[in-house]
Amino acid sequence: MKYFNSKMSILSGVLILSIGACKTDNKKDLGNQTKQPILGYRSAKILKVEGFGFKDLNKDGQLNPYEDWRLSSKARSTDLLKRMSLEEKAGFMLISTTRLENDWSFSRPQNDKPITSGFNEVDQINETNIFTKKPLAYPTMTAAGTTKDVTQFHKRHFILRANPTVDILVNYTNNLQELCESNGHGIPGIITSNPRNHIAIDASIGLTVGKTPFTQWPGELGLAAMRDFDLTREFAEMSGEEWRSVGLRKGYMYMADLATDPRWQRVEGTFGEDAQLASKMMKEVILGFQGDSLSNTSVALTTKHFPGGGATEGGQDPHFDWGKREVFESDMFKNNLIPFKAAIEAGSSSIMPYYSYPVHTPYPEVGYAFNKEVLQGVLRGELGYKGIINSDTGPIDMMPWGVEELDFIERYKMALEAGVNLFSGTADPTKLIETLKKYPELSDYVDASVQLLLEEKFNLGLFENPYVDLNKAKEIVGNSNFKEKADLAMKKSIVLLRNDTESSNALPLKEKTKIYFETYLPKRGEDSSNVFKPENYTGNLQFVDTPEEADLVLLWLVPKGKSLFQSDGSPLHVNLSNNGIDTKYVNSLIAKKPTVLAINFTNPWAIDEIYSDGESGNVTSVLATFGTTPEAILAVVEGKFNPTGKMPFSTPVNDQAAIDQKSDLPGYMEGEGYALFNFDEGISYGE
Repeated sequence: MKYFNSKMSILSGVLILSIGACKTDNKKDLGNQTKQPILGYRSAKILKVEGFGFKDLNKDGQLNPYEDWRLSSKARSTDLLKRMSLEEKAGFMLISTTRLENDWSFSRPQNDKPITSGFNEVDQINETNIFTKKPLAYPTMTAAGTTKDVTQFHKRHFILRANPTVDILVNYTNNLQELCESNGHGIPGIITSNPRNHIAIDASIGLTVGKTPFTQWPGELGLAAMRDFDLTREFAEMSGEEWRSVGLRKGYMYMADLATDPRWQRVEGTFGEDAQLASKMMKEVILGFQGDSLSNTSVALTTKHFPGGGATEGGQDPHFDWGKREVFESDMFKNNLIPFKAAIEAGSSSIMPYYSYPVHTPYPEVGYAFNKEVLQGVLRGELGYKGIINSDTGPIDMMPWGVEELDFIERYKMALEAGVNLFSGTADPTKLIETLKKYPELSDYVDASVQLLLEEKFNLGLFENPYVDLNKAKEIVGNSNFKEKADLAMKKSIVLLRNDTESSNALPLKEKTKIYFETYLPKRGEDSSNVFKPENYTGNLQFVDTPEEADLVLLWLVPKGKSLFQSDGSPLHVNLSNNGIDTKYVNSLIAKKPTVLAINFTNPWAIDEIYSDGESGNVTSVLATFGTTPEAILAVVEGKFNPTGKMPFSTPVNDQAAIDQKSDLPGYMEGEGYALFNFDEGISYGE
């Protein structure tokens, strides 16, 4: 890696050219930047002008306006836009999966070698939908060989799906940036990912990466349950620092959707059912990751899924044709917009429309990526959004709901006219290029899109230095300070819902209480139960191997339904027995001893098969978790931490209540008798 700052003249044998003046006289477009930034480069030469250094990205020996960091992002983007061909613009408007060497995301492994920081030069062409596994009308290229992607397809937007080590990740992002720098105009890449900092039950490609080398925090619902917005901001700032350190500069996150249908398989990634709570959370995560405005210390965020995907029909998701209708039967469309308004006010760099289409609204019943009335009328018009509209993965070739009868070219045309700036999914720009050649009148939409995308890169400082330092990354990722804060969040995310203070086994537990701690996580073909005994334990409880030896059972249930991408259109349920829990076994365990019941909520589970307020049996206390650790639960149970969490949603009294719930209506608006545990419910010791 080579770096230049104002104190350097020649580095590593690289000649620094000296020229008399900038090629432009855009003095009126000069930005506020007057201090020499650090320039990271590998193949570009450094031009020296008026005592400053600049990267000669297109290798023409002259300082072009887009290479001049003293100019505004708008001026630089305008200049570079004029230099780009139609084919370059088309490639620039696509974002697709980038794969490392021996990374076989979305395909069957072609070898059993470990992932490395090299390039995967194999095109991944799918004849079936990568999510639903249904046959496609036309094969689609979900990932291109890396060199081809950059040099032939002119791509500069990439989605990283793999979960490698810090070393491999840093080396790969640097290698990819070096390839981008060496080609054409030297436009840097921007590497995007789904969330990487949360404990998640449904960790799937396209949702969340799951356990990674990064600091692990509670799930999104857990962050919302904390009701600690300062700590939420710290989470985002610390996580953003980890992302930047490895070269990830954009996130496909977070979800501003409201969890109004309790059966929806994406509830785990939301901040709950309440629009005001979700708004506060969106503000903090965006300002934490991005800052007050985009800069070289930002990770740009893509807020999902406009205009809110939680009002699903039957809880089914629009990745599938049986979930394509979003039903606003209670006229709550505008309620769904509230968190997106907060995201816009906080400066969300991008917003992603969902696949579904609205029912019972004034808007056309076509997918949101094609819905001009929603994107231009509501998002751009009513909400005043001026940033990037980034489609979800595959509306053109995989989930074209409402426009199935149109061919690819007509779908692209409709989406461009609706306002999409960046198309996620396919790696191959051929059909988009055909569209632009057939309809040259679309050029204004294209230029406006490319301008937005370029300005984001300039604002992020990627043109000056897209490279990262491995040693710094190792110091930052997963450091002890971050882990200490995350451990606090794990405890603060736990909600105490019931506590029989008249019982001798009320929480917090007395010293030397003998407890049998069992975690129950459904596993295919394996024993779901596991006896947990903490290592290096220094507390005052005693852990035993069987319920019979115990004074009390601590039972942590982690229900797990079908993963989103295992959906088959069959009815969805929220009762425990339909989500991996053997309720007969659980009831037999509870019957043996007084029990502290902890339940991990990735959906608003109905737990009436094992507990209700009128029939609590041996259950003396109930805790709610949302992606945490056994150690955090123990800290609460033995009184080392006084619980403060509040529920991010209501939970139905039974499965039928969930089936009967109106899809766009928060549980707390369903009326008396709907909920067992209410939104915002939660108690502390002493209450």
